[in-house]
Amino acid sequence: MAAHPLPARAEGTACPLRFDRHELAGAFGDLGTDLPLVVGMVAAAGLDAASVLVMFGAMQILTGIAYRMPMPVQPLKAVAVLVITQKLAPNIICGAGLAIGAVMLALALTGLLQWLAGAVPKCVVRGIQFGLGVQLVSLAFTNYVRSDGGWGYALAGAAFVLALILAGNRRMPAALAVIGLGLAYALLFHADRLAGSSAFGFALPQLRVPALLDIWTGFWVLALPQIPLSLGNSILATRQVAVDLFPDRPIAVRRLGVTYSLMNLLSPFCGGIPVCHGSGGMAGHYAFGGRTGGSVVIYGTFFALAGLFLSAGFEQFSQLFPLPVLGVLLLFEGWTMLALVRDTAGAKNEFMIALLVGLMAGGLPYGYVVGLLAGTALFYLTRGGRLRLGHLNS
Repeated sequence: MAAHPLPARAEGTACPLRFDRHELAGAFGDLGTDLPLVVGMVAAAGLDAASVLVMFGAMQILTGIAYRMPMPVQPLKAVAVLVITQKLAPNIICGAGLAIGAVMLALALTGLLQWLAGAVPKCVVRGIQFGLGVQLVSLAFTNYVRSDGGWGYALAGAAFVLALILAGNRRMPAALAVIGLGLAYALLFHADRLAGSSAFGFALPQLRVPALLDIWTGFWVLALPQIPLSLGNSILATRQVAVDLFPDRPIAVRRLGVTYSLMNLLSPFCGGIPVCHGSGGMAGHYAFGGRTGGSVVIYGTFFALAGLFLSAGFEQFSQLFPLPVLGVLLLFEGWTMLALVRDTAGAKNEFMIALLVGLMAGGLPYGYVVGLLAGTALFYLTRGGRLRLGHLNS
């Protein structure tokens, strides 16, 4: 599914942004994860769609420019699930974003984030990635592929076969063909709804200033369930994926923590949702061709333009795109995450720990923090491992 790789670069050199067809294809590698969560939060909490979309897009653009690699920006998954199921108020969501940003900034600046990165063994990080991969694949089948009955299965099957046929094709990247198939299906079966949509119109983000009570409530209700997942997936696992995919462009854990925190300290004031980096998102962008920050900049531009000009009917407009096609994109993203565990297969104990952590992360309440703690403890108990303190740059 990958496009041609970039030439090797000297360590520490900035990689220029590209905006070719491969970056365009890679831009949609995370759509299956992001779109349902963004739509769900806007609908459940009554959020201002223009604010959410513009800020979500702006964070993507800034991140792509800053990292010069397909470093994703995603909705915080635990936060999104709680908001959608409990229909929390916008002011609490805003306060939670600030609380999460402040906690992560404190962890990064005090060195605790770097200490955790040194203490958690690689096999545990692989287990967290494996658990996320299981969840993504399961979500692809249960929520997306099966959503339209027989027609959904047929459409997903066609998209899957198309993606396999075009895997590695430099002239026609697979993701563009899959997205094109989804758009053709939407136009063929929902053209009347599109024509009658009142989605078009210009809107700007709305400024919002949360009260201290909103920040406090957001911390207890949303931040505490989210932070363990963020440590495991948004920071440790994302750094590991970056090392795997871009070994010539190392990223410090501290830098990830700082950009994570700054996004959440800025976005809420303009009505944005809490966001993070994500290992699955990076794998998704990479799987469909993204090799520079250009894919993330393109992706963010689509969201920003949708917020500025389509926010009036965003929920209706997004529902026109067939979920089975999103499921296929999500399936490849999940498979890329699952495949990363293979480098622990040579060490039996580490492979078993990775699988155990993956099962915990994917199947238990608060599974990511349970897997992180249990897997790390098991690693040191069985191997007599020593903390690799200070092995990461700050």
